[in-house]
Amino acid sequence: MFKIGYRTVKTALGTTIAVMLAQFLQLDNYVSAGIITVLCIKVTKKKSLKSSWERLLACTLAIVFSFVFFEGLTYHPIIIGLMLIVFIPTTVLVKATEGIVTSVVIIFHLYTADKITLQLIGNEFLLIFIGIGVALIMNLYMPSVDGKLKHFQQQIEENFAAIFREIELYLIVEDRLWDGSEFIKTAELINDAKTTAFRDVENHFLRLENTYYHYFEMREQQFEIIERVVPLITSIHISVEQSKIIADFVQDLRVHINPGNTAHKFLAQLAEMKQTFENMELPQTREEFEVRAALYQFVREMERYLIIKSQFKGMSV
Repeated sequence: MFKIGYRTVKTALGTTIAVMLAQFLQLDNYVSAGIITVLCIKVTKKKSLKSSWERLLACTLAIVFSFVFFEGLTYHPIIIGLMLIVFIPTTVLVKATEGIVTSVVIIFHLYTADKITLQLIGNEFLLIFIGIGVALIMNLYMPSVDGKLKHFQQQIEENFAAIFREIELYLIVEDRLWDGSEFIKTAELINDAKTTAFRDVENHFLRLENTYYHYFEMREQQFEIIERVVPLITSIHISVEQSKIIADFVQDLRVHINPGNTAHKFLAQLAEMKQTFENMELPQTREEFEVRAALYQFVREMERYLIIKSQFKGMSV
């Protein structure tokens, strides 16, 4: 479906404003202000500011290099090539690589003028300032992603609950079938959620972290544990007394999945459950021994799962 995003609208509007302003000021090569605006509008405020600074620095260097090479040597295409051999590594050295394309445009402006004057330099700087300035102003608006992050959080928790529901059923129902589609969906959700949360940090100059980002990182670590324990559970083909106890624990854990920090409560339950298991009779058959060994490994992994959550400061439910 054809869709126009807010960044597209900002780019179109900003480019129009930049070109109109440069044309109103009767600047030579006024359309270049629009090109600079297009290049400086980025997905986040911090990236836009960084890009703008690199372009300003690179363009300033381009003007200096152009004066030295063109006025000091001659106006000839070979000189352009020689200058770029020196200029491009210099921009890399000063970490202004994003400004290379823009600065080359400035170099061509100065080359075609056939003479570098203060008026021409002033014209180029005005083009740069208009293009960068309009881009920065347009990028002041960034839509809130809080609702999107909340939706990611809810979807991930629902998928966790669905996976735990399957684990619970595997523990008490024989010959259980499950396609495991939640794993692919959850992995994609966590990846998209972390990207969105990081972008939100990049849109706030004074914000160095995002609670949602830490939350999604925590869920990612937990998800790695879930991926490890599911094969353990699906390999079990008989039910033992411990299976029902663990199934009840998983059910309780499943219905209490939320962004708040309730891990300490479940860690205490897990400790009690482990103590109960230690007081039970030893397995009588090899098959029962293997099942109980798998269940014990599952409990240990669940302990790690809960410790990860306990280290997260929690969010409002």
